[in-house]
Amino acid sequence: MELTREAMLELYRTMATIRHFEERGIPETGQRRMSASVHSSAGQEAVPTGICAHLTDDDYIGSTHRGHGHCIAKGVDPKAMMAELFGRATGPNKGKGGSMHIADMSKGMLGTNGVVAASVPLAVGAGLTSKLRHNNQRVAVAFFGDGGANQGVLHESMNLASVWKLPVIFCCENNQYAESTPVEYALSASHVADRAVAYNMPGIHVDGMDVFAVYDAAGQAVARAKAGEGPTLLECLTYRYYGHTVFDNPLSYRTREEEEHWRNRDPLKLFRETVVPQGEISAEELDQIDREAENLMEEAIRFADSSPMPQPSELYEDVYVDYPVELLKRGSNMEI
Repeated sequence: MELTREAMLELYRTMATIRHFEERGIPETGQRRMSASVHSSAGQEAVPTGICAHLTDDDYIGSTHRGHGHCIAKGVDPKAMMAELFGRATGPNKGKGGSMHIADMSKGMLGTNGVVAASVPLAVGAGLTSKLRHNNQRVAVAFFGDGGANQGVLHESMNLASVWKLPVIFCCENNQYAESTPVEYALSASHVADRAVAYNMPGIHVDGMDVFAVYDAAGQAVARAKAGEGPTLLECLTYRYYGHTVFDNPLSYRTREEEEHWRNRDPLKLFRETVVPQGEISAEELDQIDREAENLMEEAIRFADSSPMPQPSELYEDVYVDYPVELLKRGSNMEI
């Protein structure tokens, strides 16, 4: 798919913002002794960037425990995200959600989720909403990892989405380890995408380190969804540079040589090696984008540090939905 110069620069900007958020923000979270586990998506930037480049605020995504990149690619404010990681009231979830529960409905971001594959049916529900409102132009993306690929809820969701031809893209970010379990140990097929045939939908296996390959494949899936042709299973082979969490030593289950191999296929590096020789975009322009992303992270840290903590009086706010009065009047006949 053809990309303008401005669109290519925006792809790099998104990836750079994700990378600098992970590299800068996660250590800062640890220094502030925040107790919740934080999962870095450094190395996986090309996947959410290439997919969300096709989406608008009206489209939906369901995310994972490793969801910072999804949030940024979908347009969630990195400053507010940093505040959420620091437990501050200016976060998207008022400091009460943390890293694994960032959501922003104004951006169609249905939430990161600490339960493996649990956001998949949420995205399918969003796709069903679009279908019932006769608006296939609003698509939903369900992100999950190779560990989530074996969860029953994913298979139920894919079957339902195919039966009803819902505008959903199922995106497996196959970073090759479910915590410390290698994908080849737990996956019965050669590729996650091979399972698409069981649900009568296309299965696309793509290089998840190449943002252009992801962008092209996602474009096909989005076009299919908007045409009313139903869902697509998209598998992006990628790699996380760090452990499962900040407390994990990945060298206990993978080799340094393997890590170096994937570092040499860094998505930002591959982007530079692809576009700079063409002459349309210079290395200096990309360096400037990196500097701007670095400065944004420093602004985000200052914003988060200067933001107030949630008040104890707000502890029970936003826990339950306030149903409209007319629904409450139905009493025992109300279905919840």
